[in-house]
Amino acid sequence: MKNNEFKRYIYTGLTAVAVIAVCIVFWYCIQYWSEVARVIHMIIGIVAPIIYGAVLAYLTTPIYNRVTKAVKLKLLKVWKDEKHVTGLAKAAGTFVSVSLVLVIVAGLFQMLIPQMIESLMGIRDSFPTYLQNLYAWIQQVLADNPDIEAMVLSNLQNSVTMAESWLEKSFTNIDMTRLGEFLTGVSSSVLSLLVFIKNWLIGLIVMVYLLNIKDTLSAQGKKIIYSCMNLKWANNVIEELRFVNQMFGGFIIGKLVDSLIIGIICFIGTSLMKMPFTLLISVIIGVTNIIPFFGPFIGAIPTGFLVLLVSPVKCIYFLIFILLLQQFDGNILGPKILGDSTGLSSFWVLFSILLFGGLFGFVGMIIAVPAFAVIYDLIARAVHFSLKNKKLSMATEDYKDLDHIDEKDGRFIK
Repeated sequence: MKNNEFKRYIYTGLTAVAVIAVCIVFWYCIQYWSEVARVIHMIIGIVAPIIYGAVLAYLTTPIYNRVTKAVKLKLLKVWKDEKHVTGLAKAAGTFVSVSLVLVIVAGLFQMLIPQMIESLMGIRDSFPTYLQNLYAWIQQVLADNPDIEAMVLSNLQNSVTMAESWLEKSFTNIDMTRLGEFLTGVSSSVLSLLVFIKNWLIGLIVMVYLLNIKDTLSAQGKKIIYSCMNLKWANNVIEELRFVNQMFGGFIIGKLVDSLIIGIICFIGTSLMKMPFTLLISVIIGVTNIIPFFGPFIGAIPTGFLVLLVSPVKCIYFLIFILLLQQFDGNILGPKILGDSTGLSSFWVLFSILLFGGLFGFVGMIIAVPAFAVIYDLIARAVHFSLKNKKLSMATEDYKDLDHIDEKDGRFIK
């Protein structure tokens, strides 16, 4: 009896110390947030290759699993040594996964870089013509309102003059200080680019390792969970992690496929409409379409501006085409590919994108919907668990128009 009381005191004391320690750490993080953020940023920079490799491995896992399984089944028909067959199957799956990543990256660079250079050179050479077309279009539209026409043309001319003056001062009147700043900026950009390429190359190697040891890592993770928790809680944690994997995998991979199809349709449509910069526009529309809800608007702004420089009339047709394309994606293609994968209403989708986008930027907007779906599921499980223990209804419909619950017999009073 005394021994049990002693253990209880020890547990109580350790719990109190842990709570105090957490409060101290929390206070320190708030008080010195700039230092904490700097340390976090430094740690993220150090482990960036691991993060990139994990992302690549996660995205290529379905392909790796299918290739490995198919090769293993084929080889087992002619070779009964399962150990060597498994090794060859994993090697084949790794080769296909790495080749796919390299082909996609090389293809994007081969398509985009010449297109971007051509687009920039075309804009530079044709900029006076673009301005003339814009002036003529404004005069045509505002022909019946000469005062407004004069004001708009005057403001546009002032803006062009200010831009030309800024460019002239920036690139002709260069002193040693400005030259030093320019060279520092260029060297910093080149260094950042080299670090980025280095991280992705190391990430590719990390991807290869993770693809081949993912089953072992999964087993070790389950082993740790079952060693730290009782069976009931451990099973719940494993089930929730499986739900997280299903949510993120299904949504992100489905969204990538959806955006690829939208990019291809955009390329075909803009080519038939003889729009300028078709490949560049289609890539921008496809990439930004990965972001739910706001993606179409984010992609339409820069691409619409590019078309506007060439022809204001084509810009209107282009924006109408993008609007129809996104309606097709939101109402037909997207639901067919993704289905109701998250179970979130439109309001919570909008809320999650605004919240995670504000906290984590572009990446936050991409992972917002599946991440918030997981949080929503955790809260729902906790609420249902508490209601079940109190022997109350877990159906949301029962709480509509509810006045109170009778304390004696638990009846719902509307």
